[in-house]
Amino acid sequence: MQAELIDIRNHLANFPPFDDMPEELLNQVVNSIEVEYFRAGTQILNFGEANHWLYYVRSGAVEVFRRSGELYNRVGEGGVFAQFSLLLSNRVRFPAKALEDTLVYRIPHEVFQHLFENDENFADFVEIEDSSRLRSAVSRREKSSLMTSRVTRLINRTPVCAPCTIRLQEAARIMTEQGVSALLLMDETRQPAKLTGIVTDKDLRTRALTEALPPETCIGDIMSEGLVTTNSKAFIFEAMLTMLHNNVHHLPIMDRDEVRGVIALSDIVKHESQNSLYLVSNIFHQHTVKGLKKVSLDVRNSFVRMVNEDANSHMIGSAMAGIGRSFTQRLLELGEEKLGPPPVPYCFMAMGSMARDEQLVVTDQDNAMILDDSFDPEQHDDYFLELARFVSDGLAECGYTYCTGDIMATNKHWRQPLQVWKHYFTDWIENPKAQALLNSNIFFDLDGIYGQTEFAEELKTLIAEKASSSQRFLTLMARNALNRTPPIGFFRNFVLEKDGQHRNSFNLKRRGTAPLSDLIRVHALACGSRAQNTFDRLEAIGKTKLLLDDDLGNLRDALEFIAIVRIRHQALDIEHGREPDNNVNPEDLSPFERSHLKDAFQVVSNAQKFLRFRYNAQVGRNVQ
Repeated sequence: MQAELIDIRNHLANFPPFDDMPEELLNQVVNSIEVEYFRAGTQILNFGEANHWLYYVRSGAVEVFRRSGELYNRVGEGGVFAQFSLLLSNRVRFPAKALEDTLVYRIPHEVFQHLFENDENFADFVEIEDSSRLRSAVSRREKSSLMTSRVTRLINRTPVCAPCTIRLQEAARIMTEQGVSALLLMDETRQPAKLTGIVTDKDLRTRALTEALPPETCIGDIMSEGLVTTNSKAFIFEAMLTMLHNNVHHLPIMDRDEVRGVIALSDIVKHESQNSLYLVSNIFHQHTVKGLKKVSLDVRNSFVRMVNEDANSHMIGSAMAGIGRSFTQRLLELGEEKLGPPPVPYCFMAMGSMARDEQLVVTDQDNAMILDDSFDPEQHDDYFLELARFVSDGLAECGYTYCTGDIMATNKHWRQPLQVWKHYFTDWIENPKAQALLNSNIFFDLDGIYGQTEFAEELKTLIAEKASSSQRFLTLMARNALNRTPPIGFFRNFVLEKDGQHRNSFNLKRRGTAPLSDLIRVHALACGSRAQNTFDRLEAIGKTKLLLDDDLGNLRDALEFIAIVRIRHQALDIEHGREPDNNVNPEDLSPFERSHLKDAFQVVSNAQKFLRFRYNAQVGRNVQ
């Protein structure tokens, strides 16, 4: 292939729908392409005229319009346009104009038709809108099974092997130096060498030491032969059944005749210990903060396991929030054991992501206490301050860092009787002030997790009754929700940090999931919903018809896709020994992720425009 065609092919292969296209089809596209150049301001396609080409933007930017003249879309590098005319009557339905100097590749109709009929991904891409493509991407993940982990996931090192002719003492030395409980023994008289046996710590004790065999004994004399193995494509539960059925504690994993590794029954037990339900159960069996801290080391493993098993963001967020609640609840139980029973009833509240069931591994603690109205500060507050400190310090030991904004029960302002809390929320809603709401925004995501949880339910009822009738409150909340914008520019390019530690990246929480949860919260408050989880809030909003079904679906899909990219980024950091964060460099994303993130961020941007219009939330405008 000529150098020029190779360059075209490489460029196409970076962008959907060509990135996953079979090589044979992609080569057909490359060989059919015509190149055309348009100066800025040049009309490319006029409404109603004949068109027999699919256009692909190599460089520059194109604006696509509705027949009314309203802007429909902006297409940048790697984008396609004019597909609708090819799908319908070969007449232009959406006029197009070069916004800047633009180089395009034109793909003829007959090639387009061949791709449409022979490449399902291509057909899906060109047949549906951006929001539908996003929905397709989300549903593709949700169809994955949670219970299909391969046994190779348990292999954490290369196999330790030795010739079956070495001496007993040498075998023991190798196992000690390598830190393994099983040594695979190879018959090196065959080429390639063939796995012929295994010797374990138990074999050394029962067959060598007990029998007082001399160190010079050939290891082959005590090794286990007729090995039970499994292949690398087996699932973990199949490996476990094989081990139990054959009463073996070590299982070599084979890829045809090659040894991929060896797993022990303890590896499967450890894998199960990373199950979130097992982890929660283990939390409540701990009797000290030290024990809880030790258990907390499995939280990240549990998170990575759920990610690798293709759980969706709602499942992962709920599981991680459940783990966080369990640590908090157990610390409160231990605190009461240490300090004695509470002098008056109380409710311990979680706020923010834990209350919304959207917690991940990069998180801090946001909590508060609602005290019974019989609370007397002089008599009772020393106890509750000490309890709050015990819990907060314990959470910090378990990886939940202190809140930099001091939204914790250790802060006297957030450790108050129920009537004071009711006054807080009434004042925030009925006499709203921009700065006060900015600082208290997190309190509108709340959940009682211990003690008299009905106190928290009373606050939820108060909020639901009052918030929907205060237009000024909703306007200011909407304005605050517009402070964080998605990282997408005028031409659908990513807007990156210019300097600092996270240069050339964007923050998927601050610029993605947070703006979404903020704007959805405002709609939920306007609808009088008591829901806390963002997906549940969307469902509640849908019942009121405040948003159209399509808009609700777009918001749901955008939230899921941005969240899952953020989640996978954190899991990848953990697997590579890096401290996880929310900052992503677009260069580290696949073309699939980059493309659909742009679709998702566009949904956020459109939703913020509606929010501004719906609640008259113009930034800088005085609110009466």
